[in-house]
Amino acid sequence: MLNGQLLQLLAARAEAGRPLRVGLIGAGKFGTMFLSQARRVAGLHVLGVADLSLERAGLALQRAGWLPEQFAARSWAEALKTGATCLTTDSEALLRAEGLEVVVEATGLPPVGIRHALLAIEQGRHVVMVNVEADALAGPLLAERAAAAGVVYSLAYGDQPALICELVEWAQVSGFEVVCAGKGTKYLPAYHTSTPDTVWEHYGFTPEAAAAGGLNAQMFNSFLDGTKSAIEMAAVANATGLAPQPDGLSFPPCGVDDLARVCKPQAEGGQLAHAGTVEVVSSLERDGRPVPRDLRWGVYVIVAAASDYVQRCFAEYGLLTDETGHYAAMYRPYHLVGLELGVSVLRAGLRGEATGCPLGFKGDVVAVAKRSLAAGEMLDGEGGYCVYGALRPARQALSLGALPIGLAQGVRLKQGVAAGQVVRWEDVSFDETDPAVRFRREMEQRFEGPGL
Repeated sequence: MLNGQLLQLLAARAEAGRPLRVGLIGAGKFGTMFLSQARRVAGLHVLGVADLSLERAGLALQRAGWLPEQFAARSWAEALKTGATCLTTDSEALLRAEGLEVVVEATGLPPVGIRHALLAIEQGRHVVMVNVEADALAGPLLAERAAAAGVVYSLAYGDQPALICELVEWAQVSGFEVVCAGKGTKYLPAYHTSTPDTVWEHYGFTPEAAAAGGLNAQMFNSFLDGTKSAIEMAAVANATGLAPQPDGLSFPPCGVDDLARVCKPQAEGGQLAHAGTVEVVSSLERDGRPVPRDLRWGVYVIVAAASDYVQRCFAEYGLLTDETGHYAAMYRPYHLVGLELGVSVLRAGLRGEATGCPLGFKGDVVAVAKRSLAAGEMLDGEGGYCVYGALRPARQALSLGALPIGLAQGVRLKQGVAAGQVVRWEDVSFDETDPAVRFRREMEQRFEGPGL
């Protein structure tokens, strides 16, 4: 999917004095990684960086290797004239800035991501949605709005969902049936009840070491308790049409050598409820032993041979197959997160293409109680003490009236919910006039029938 055309197109823009101008919202880890590489790409101009803290934005740029004079622009006009970068706490001002073409939304907050994406679309900017939490909550409708406005809405290359989508597209355009696609992670069933108080013991850090490193316990816990995997696989399902399994993700222990044996239908000796789905494999056996040749940092796709001839080709070219030779795995062992994000920015801005984009509403992430929750408790969202996110087929989630994990923060329970049970809209008090709630409810109505 990558070729020299992007650099040629960018060089032409630079020669004409029209660099591709991008704005970054959110100067966290992902954004900092992008900034470290963006400064090395001739013809790419980071017009502005918006963050709630100017100090944090400046530190991110310095950490990424930028010199102070490179982000000293005091206005958008100065940034356009000099090629420097302007820092701001006003994200909406950045989205409206003259010359801006591509927006990278990297806040990680679902309601904020929806608001930024809608304003960017209104202003005619392409959107690269690093904020996969927002995409899982309302990406299908955001993608529709972007298409209607003639701009690109894209998942973020370097993050696992976009890389999985790339593998799925490779398989489909090559004529293969996609049996399963997904990623690896560190998982044990006990992690679903992990809280910010227990997260560091699972990672092997002391609380003191975590504090010294500035690590966010709730964010790291969302990776551990299964929520982030569910969110990412919902994004993949919606962007590829692959259907989540009825019970969501089972996280089977599996290394790369066993991918094709494990990630095939149960009727064929595998562990999938059906073909054409998504699954996350664990780097740990259920007793905690490490899986040999694990795929913790990588992504994969499983394809099926349509004929004996293709099956022989699998063997001749050394593919990793199951014992029958019918199913084969292709995988990428690593992902480089924000270091690769420029691929999305350039493809959106120069070729009008997405690196993964929702096609429909196939997967949803529902809030599940980590423990028995009492009436009156306030939910604290992704990675917190109360709930974790579980992947479900969208039709099933809607029929349950399930509360999406992206809106399970700052809402109070009207009635108790037993441990392990799905939290429903009717279980909580919520503000029907909240813009994110309204937009999500609109998406539920829009896709309730044929879109599922």
